Amino acid sequence: MTTSRRHPSTARDRGSVSLELAIVFPALLLIVTALIQYALWFHARSLALAAAQQGVSVARAYHSTPAAGRGSALAFIADHGADTLLNPDATASNPATGQVQVIVTGRSVSVLPGLAGIVVSQSAAGPLERFTTAGAP
Repeated sequence: MTTSRRHPSTARDRGSVSLELAIVFPALLLIVTALIQYALWFHARSLALAAAQQGVSVARAYHSTPAAGRGSALAFIADHGADTLLNPDATASNPATGQVQVIVTGRSVSVLPGLAGIVVSQSAAGPLERFTTAGAP
């Protein structure tokens, strides 16, 4: 009497899919978490840049001050993304004669609880508005 095996290789492969999933799933979960963290950082960075540009627009206006630009940048963050850019701060200065610069810093939201988010720092600069007369330098 002969005994025939239907699939001799399937007995050795039993449970291999579960083992492969147990190995691949943590790596896949890490990749997805990293992508979400990158998206949150990128959004916070875009918000900081928009706030810095808003601050420069206000600070460079005729008869305006750098302090007005700083206040405008912080107000922009409060209105458009206080929960996206954490611990925001803005610094406005005149790096050169006739120039104004606003630097916005903060931290992005962290996906993992208990860990601080990635530091975000963006700046914008522009010339101060001034009136001139024809033929004047």
